[in-house]
Amino acid sequence: MGKVIPHSLFSEFDINLFKAGKHYRLYDKLGSHQIEVNGEKGTYFAVWAPTAKSVSVVGDFNYWLEGDHKLNVRWDGSGIWEGFVPNVGQGAVYKYKIHSHNYDMKTEKADPFARSCEHPPKTASVVWEDDYKWKDSAWMGYREDKNGLDRPYAVYEVHLGSWKKKNEKEFLTYTEMADELVAYVKEMGFTHVEFMPIMEFPYDPSWGYQLTGYFAPTSRFGSPAEFKLLVDKMHQNDIGVILDWVPSHFPEDAHGLGFFDGSHLYEHPDRKKGYHQDWKSLIFNYGRNEVKAFLISNAVYWLDQYHVDGLRVDAVASMLYLDYSREDGEWEPNIYGGNENLDAIAFIKELNEEVYKSFKGVQTIAEESTAFPGVSKPINLGGLGFGMKWMMGWMHDTLTYFKNEPIYRKHHQNDITFSMTYAFTENFMLPFSHDEVVYGKQSLLYRMPGDEWQRFANLRLLLGYMYTHPGTNLLFMGAEFGQSSEWDFETSLDWHLLQYDVHLGVQQMVKDLNNIYKSYPALYEKQFSPEGFQWIDYGDHEHSVLTYTRKGHDKKNDLFIACNFTPVPRENYHIGVPKSGKFKEIFNSDDEKYGGSGMLNTTIKVSNTPWNGQEKSVRINIPPLGIVIFQ
Repeated sequence: MGKVIPHSLFSEFDINLFKAGKHYRLYDKLGSHQIEVNGEKGTYFAVWAPTAKSVSVVGDFNYWLEGDHKLNVRWDGSGIWEGFVPNVGQGAVYKYKIHSHNYDMKTEKADPFARSCEHPPKTASVVWEDDYKWKDSAWMGYREDKNGLDRPYAVYEVHLGSWKKKNEKEFLTYTEMADELVAYVKEMGFTHVEFMPIMEFPYDPSWGYQLTGYFAPTSRFGSPAEFKLLVDKMHQNDIGVILDWVPSHFPEDAHGLGFFDGSHLYEHPDRKKGYHQDWKSLIFNYGRNEVKAFLISNAVYWLDQYHVDGLRVDAVASMLYLDYSREDGEWEPNIYGGNENLDAIAFIKELNEEVYKSFKGVQTIAEESTAFPGVSKPINLGGLGFGMKWMMGWMHDTLTYFKNEPIYRKHHQNDITFSMTYAFTENFMLPFSHDEVVYGKQSLLYRMPGDEWQRFANLRLLLGYMYTHPGTNLLFMGAEFGQSSEWDFETSLDWHLLQYDVHLGVQQMVKDLNNIYKSYPALYEKQFSPEGFQWIDYGDHEHSVLTYTRKGHDKKNDLFIACNFTPVPRENYHIGVPKSGKFKEIFNSDDEKYGGSGMLNTTIKVSNTPWNGQEKSVRINIPPLGIVIFQ
């Protein structure tokens, strides 16, 4: 029979905070912690299981036998079981065997607060602590400046399992990515990376969006310390790190959070509020204080322990609405008769309040696909408090427009201009994400019409248009060099395509766009303000041409952009400008180095002829399926 020494890391104040749902550092208390008690080294275990009759720690140190190491329930009604087990330390593998009062049933669960997990398909938790020595103090010191809403955000979205593989089979490790991925992102000029979920998950085809180990970086690529190294190296190279975070749902896997202690502990007990039919997963009970504390503690954990710079919150729309993807009769209105999930809304506000209060220079970004008002407005102004929101409408309308053969685009000009009617209602991030290159949608390149030349020209135009549209930018890996096939999570990106000039040209262009975006304040200083954008002419339907201005704080840095959405060259195209001076072409997507035809602008003279409501005008060449930027 093993021994469990009574011990607690909880003060009465901790317990009161926990019960009130206001303890946002639960990872310091719950889970497994290597400590010393009365001169003995071992591990303190603590787990929340309020309906349990008994809880035992089972593991490789007691032959997985229930009862050898029984935890003690606290006397204060918190539902926390705890105790110190001597001689259990780093790397020990364990689970909780929970005997419930409900139905006299037993469950064997991974630790919800485990900082490390076994490599899937194994499902146990691992005792883990590290004393990683961070070397990113410079970044953390000036991050607030780098990460502000008036700074450039050119985000490279990455699925770590398929960015690049060894021998087309083996994953790169966190350590290898700290060299290869960091060097690539830096060379390409992206300001941030966004990792699709890296928290432990059991099922590869879920891409990480069905989490079971909320506090553990997946062991597929290495240890928690090695993931810290990857983040650290990004920071040392001035690259911010955003993590996809999934507080919206979790899988029903037997070792996970579902029916944890024989009761609906983490999930809402009402299936109309607690089960996602689309994803066959469970929904958190946002109205339960301890669950709110679990989720907010988890968000804080990644910002605190892993120095991450932002959280992109997945599937926010599914949290906000009680009738999300439900038919009549499958949901019930809130107390006011509406379809809003009031508990989830309160949780989101509390989350954002805590994150922005406790961490300087971080951002939360909502993946939210509806017109819910004020997603990225401050809470004190009636908003949800996110820093940014994905602009799903822009993404959908833009790709719909580009799908049209150029000859028909003149009939669909509204699709490409409509976004400007609501572009400043939120702080929008423009996403061409992984969701747009799967499930038969094809790659961005092959969503473009025309022959090969036109496909590549359209893709270059699409990306140039994204970078000059108000808002921040996100591009899924592979699009930056014109990946031709759909994304497949099981295989590496098609890096071999870079032996071809057309793909190399797209890659060079994205690199140049990133550097232009970072170098010209007109593209970012007022990216969320109507003062930062002005149409020159959006009405030239017949030629499918758009012209507009991007503005920063200093008028002399204004940029003038012209897009030609047809393969017909527009020579001596007349556009109005507000002032005299030198006009210089700083970018042309038709440059031969990008794979274009080389229709460039050399000398541009300003005329005193008024045009487009402006006092003066210039005549420029706009290449076929091209975008040009002038300063």
